[in-house]
Amino acid sequence: MQSGGTKIDISIRAQRLTLKRGEETLRSYPVSTSRFGVGVEHGSLKTPLGRFRVAEKIGHGLPSETIFQSRVPLAPGDPLPPTEDLVMSRILWLDGLEEDNANTRERFIYIHGTKHEDKIGRPASHGCIRMRNADVIELFDLVDEDTPVVIQE
Repeated sequence: MQSGGTKIDISIRAQRLTLKRGEETLRSYPVSTSRFGVGVEHGSLKTPLGRFRVAEKIGHGLPSETIFQSRVPLAPGDPLPPTEDLVMSRILWLDGLEEDNANTRERFIYIHGTKHEDKIGRPASHGCIRMRNADVIELFDLVDEDTPVVIQE
């Protein structure tokens, strides 16, 4: 499916990501946004609000248990990154389109898979939008780079 006319809406309150074409809901997934709340400050670990676009898609065709460090897939046997917030499966790297959230890309805010699937549905991330691995792989295949994203409270 091409993303012609598709967009991603993310609700902080509902902890839900909805993929739409026009007013039609194509898919809806539970997510986990930041446990530190919303905001755009560098180093705040908060989820930014506003209008974004998918700037880059990373991980096409990789196994769902793939772990990324600095957007590079680790090979089996590589040491794990020193974080509880593993980035897994796929990465949709977001780029802020408003003055307030223009630093989103340099803050490395992604939609990505996680090893903490048990926490999906409630705020638990370090700023990113976490999804179940199977869900983010499905979403990844349904959207293109430049797909619009809106994150709202």
